[in-house]
Amino acid sequence: MIDEIIPKGKRETGPSVGEYFLYCVWNRMSESVSKNKMTKWYEGTAIQHIRPVDINELTSQRYWEKWDRVSEESLGEIARRFFERLWELESPDSDCLLFDTTNYYTLIASHTRSELARRGKNKAGRHQLRQIGLGLLVARGSRLLLYYCVYLGNLHDSRQFEAVMDEMFGIVCGLDKTKERLTVVIDKGMNAEGNYAWIDEHSRIHFITAYSTYFAHDLAATSLEYFEPADTKKNRLLVKEGKPEERILVYRTKGQYWGKERAVVVTYNPATARRQAYTLDSKLEAIRRELLAMRLKVREKAPHWRNPEAIRERYHRLCERFHVPGDLYTLEFSQTSDGLSMSFRKDVVKVQQRRAIFGKNIIITDNTDWTTSEIVEASLDRWQIENRFRLSKDDDLVAMRPIRHWTDSKIKNVTETDTSLPGKKN
Repeated sequence: MIDEIIPKGKRETGPSVGEYFLYCVWNRMSESVSKNKMTKWYEGTAIQHIRPVDINELTSQRYWEKWDRVSEESLGEIARRFFERLWELESPDSDCLLFDTTNYYTLIASHTRSELARRGKNKAGRHQLRQIGLGLLVARGSRLLLYYCVYLGNLHDSRQFEAVMDEMFGIVCGLDKTKERLTVVIDKGMNAEGNYAWIDEHSRIHFITAYSTYFAHDLAATSLEYFEPADTKKNRLLVKEGKPEERILVYRTKGQYWGKERAVVVTYNPATARRQAYTLDSKLEAIRRELLAMRLKVREKAPHWRNPEAIRERYHRLCERFHVPGDLYTLEFSQTSDGLSMSFRKDVVKVQQRRAIFGKNIIITDNTDWTTSEIVEASLDRWQIENRFRLSKDDDLVAMRPIRHWTDSKIKNVTETDTSLPGKKN
């Protein structure tokens, strides 16, 4: 397929561009190494018996010479033909789609020019490194890739989603098995007024999204007495296993979001709630011990512990370190004959308010005619695309992290090559 798009030149020798892509894929799937080490790696494999090649042709210089012939236009055509062939072979259903984004850190130095590699919030916690973003659209159920996009590492998810909607849905609507009604399941990172205005203008396209409990605290704090078990596969399995108390509970309502009335489902997961409660209790206890130590320093009139505002600032930095709000403890100071006095107490009301939203998630959709179970099942199926990302970051499968390339064109090439791989270990 690649050789049809980028054929050999009249005087060109050695493997074709398509074959270089193939050797790269094999290496990534077995033992990822740099292009400088490809020759040595190939010598130690049995691939020579399957597809013989002059090993001297697999130098890094030859790779760059070949890949320099792959323009962005050619790469786009390769991707288009690849997906067309994939759809022809697999015929994926495309009435419900899953879209999400991730990022991959690179080892590109700060002074190396790159439009793609930027610093941002890295999902592997490597915030100090430059990264690139990747968006994937997969078919729910089959988990087959339908569309991908590579983008700047510091671009917000909602802006990238806005930038690709026209192209992405245009491609999907061209599939043979595409139904008249399309639903895309997205995460809260895609939420933006303009994105839903675009969807509302296209009557064929619908959405299911998560919504942050931070912006709907009262809704998330709805009493569990209004909840009931969801009719989902997982819940039915839990009943069979004798664990009905572990079932996900749901509460359905409606509300105005992004200029229109939408269906709203609040879910409650008991296991998640217990885990979050345990984590909060551990953090509050650690903060309490730190506050006791701080109070002792105040009593001992230690240097730098005589200014109430400075002490409050230390407390808030402590809360930031533990990723909890600063209002869960109340600090009080007073002046006595012996000097500054400090006391503190847990704000029970604020802690209870925080506990009230544990285990809760909010789902919003314009599929108001869907049953509650259908909405919940579709939202839960986001794991299917998250699984695609985990596979791409699995060192035993593709080893895409870190990105071992230094120029934008090579990054796009390797991303296209690796995201096209099937998500199975053979």
